[in-house]
Amino acid sequence: MRLRSNRRQRSAAPSVAPAADSGLAVELRDVRRRYGRGAGTVHALAGLDLALPRGTFTAVMGPSGSGKSTFLQCAAGLDRPSEGSVRLGGTEITGMDENELTELRRSRLGFVFQAFNLLPSLTVEQNVLLPLRLAGHREDRRRAAEVLGRVGLADKAGRRPGELSGGQQQRVAVARALITSPDVIFADEPTGALDTRTAAEVLGLLRHAVDEAGATVVMVTHDPVAASWADRVLFLANGAFADHLERSPAARIAARMAALTSGASRSNVTAGAAA
Repeated sequence: MRLRSNRRQRSAAPSVAPAADSGLAVELRDVRRRYGRGAGTVHALAGLDLALPRGTFTAVMGPSGSGKSTFLQCAAGLDRPSEGSVRLGGTEITGMDENELTELRRSRLGFVFQAFNLLPSLTVEQNVLLPLRLAGHREDRRRAAEVLGRVGLADKAGRRPGELSGGQQQRVAVARALITSPDVIFADEPTGALDTRTAAEVLGLLRHAVDEAGATVVMVTHDPVAASWADRVLFLANGAFADHLERSPAARIAARMAALTSGASRSNVTAGAAA
């Protein structure tokens, strides 16, 4: 992993054609995101540079308002940066139009959200197959059975989400994310609605996808225990990378997060006094 922040550099020219394979799954170059204008401008991202290799599990943490959600949205092509370049699997996505971005998200990215986002009227199998259907590909029921078996739900294919527990629904969401063998799986607080034991099961599935299937996972979380499953933890503060840890226990991650939050609070108090 290469990690830098708050460094001005010239962005690469947008291109929708795949670049030569660099072995990187996610690349951000001087990514900035602003909201509003004039005195009311909010700098959600303040110049992020990041390079994540394929087959890695990265957790992103930070205090409330640090830019975590904006980072995920820009990295996944759900929002456009105000400046800078984003590449996914070697493909420059910054200059893509909405149709191209939609196609990329359907065919090359996987998503796991806190709220599961399953369609209640569809069966488990149909929910898992949905990304293939939306991308215009053949609905491969054998592949669906394979990924459902991988998440321990081979016998639930004909059930509907409402018949499953929350943990089972999140495992369906993981299976859905895996169905297209995506370049990157983006997970947004995937354990936020789960109890401790079930959360560990879901995190174990994401870890297994990285270790055994070569997937790349980028997870935003507030939970140090969840972050401890990752290869590395990146800490965001005020829209910039403030720190990182390599494969660390939950207690160390929590201590680093507490120090970061305390520092951010002191900065806000100082800024308010100056104003």
